[in-house]
Amino acid sequence: MTVIRLSYGTAILIFCIGLYTIISKRNLFKTVIGLALMESAVLLLIVTSGYIPGGVPPIIPINGVAVNPLPHAFTLTAIVIGASDVAMALALIMKLHQRYGTVDLDKIRGLRG
Repeated sequence: MTVIRLSYGTAILIFCIGLYTIISKRNLFKTVIGLALMESAVLLLIVTSGYIPGGVPPIIPINGVAVNPLPHAFTLTAIVIGASDVAMALALIMKLHQRYGTVDLDKIRGLRG
């Protein structure tokens, strides 16, 4: 039970660090890093929810209580989608940098008018 609590605590801590990064930093690269941290925290939470103490992999023959493989499958899918999102966000930031010459969100907003 301690491992589960530690995992939940770690997920909450990582989520808060990501949220703080998004709120406090005006650099778009740091904002994307904050979003990636928050995504990782949610994925850790999902994987932890599928954990069963003393559980075994759900492979036949099953000897004991099998863990639920569904959270792990969702997590793998979310990792692939998240990597694509980060790559696309970084590409958009590079385009913004080429156009405005900065990645500071306040300066980009100020340039619009």
